[in-house]
Amino acid sequence: MTIEIRVPQLPESVADALLVTWHKQPGDSVARDENLADLETDKVVLEVPAPNNGVVKELKVEAGTTVTSGQLLAVIEPGSAGEPVGKASAKAASKSGGPAAAAAAKAPVEDAGKLSPSARRLVEENQLDASDIPASGKDGRITKGDVMGFLDGKSSPPAATAKAPAAAKGERSEQRVPMTRLRQRIAERLVEAQSTQALLTTFNEVDLQAVMALRSRYKDQFERTYGVKLGFMSFFIKASIEALKKFPLVNASIDGSDIVYHEYYDIGVAVSTDRGLMVPVVRDADLKSVAELEKEIGTYASRARDGKISIEELTGGTFSITNGGVFGSMLSTPIVNAPQSAILGMHKIQERPMVVDGQIVVRPMMYLAMTYDHRIIDGREAVQFLVAIKDSLEDPGRMLLGV
Repeated sequence: MTIEIRVPQLPESVADALLVTWHKQPGDSVARDENLADLETDKVVLEVPAPNNGVVKELKVEAGTTVTSGQLLAVIEPGSAGEPVGKASAKAASKSGGPAAAAAAKAPVEDAGKLSPSARRLVEENQLDASDIPASGKDGRITKGDVMGFLDGKSSPPAATAKAPAAAKGERSEQRVPMTRLRQRIAERLVEAQSTQALLTTFNEVDLQAVMALRSRYKDQFERTYGVKLGFMSFFIKASIEALKKFPLVNASIDGSDIVYHEYYDIGVAVSTDRGLMVPVVRDADLKSVAELEKEIGTYASRARDGKISIEELTGGTFSITNGGVFGSMLSTPIVNAPQSAILGMHKIQERPMVVDGQIVVRPMMYLAMTYDHRIIDGREAVQFLVAIKDSLEDPGRMLLGV
């Protein structure tokens, strides 16, 4: 009896998905829970796992096709896979293209566990051997940037030569690439936020010497105790929650003609990925310790970059934080993640001369930016909210002790 592989049940907010990549072809052996294909929605990349060991009999849908919940994707002949995963596809490739093609067919499958979805797609499209690509990702994972760098470093990549001959000297070439669903959704939400909210940004600066001294003093012991590095984001989440408690309107949202006050603190933390910006939500952040926050942030960031974040982990949130400083940004005006009413922007820490007690001293300074919906938050509250964050960060001991 054959096994039908169908599109998993999509969340209510997702109407359909794009079948981006098949990782198996007819005749390939497949192991239980092995990923057969990537489905891209406007929020996340979903994997289609094999329910049992077997061999792929037939693919019903081509890559690049839009599919819906429950749609038939493939058929598998059940049974014990007689060959290691990837061997069948390598054999098929060797018949038509020789040893080089066999190696190219085999490598992307056998190394799939070490590749992010976007990197895996590039490896397969360019018929690369993943074992030749230096990995810079966590736990030896190959990222999209690693593959792009590998392609740039090759004198004449076979796939690039076959697909698009190099432009003649002086020729002005263009390339048209469709936006991913996530990028389309990001664009829609940004335009929607700017057209439906009265956005305004206020700025301040914070002296992070006390935070950096505390972090430097305890970071080694913290990592030994909790198994996670002590970063800066947990301090900013804690400081934001202290300020949100003082100014509940910043944690509220507009629903029609009503103001909804959220008596909980679900903090969105923006994460940059190969596919675009994602904002996983740390729920009940006020109830979590610094170690719990750091672990959750790290887990979400890793899952988002690997394309394994779930839609549920991206929905909701009462306030967001974004850190452009990791890319070198000194100052920016972040856009509110609607229907939230405000967002905090962090920036690069830079030593600057400051006047302290009448003396010029060098201090690690960061500019802070808060964009807010002026329909619900007045300028006075926005300024005082940002000052409250500044005060907490400049005296982190008081903040962490709750005094």
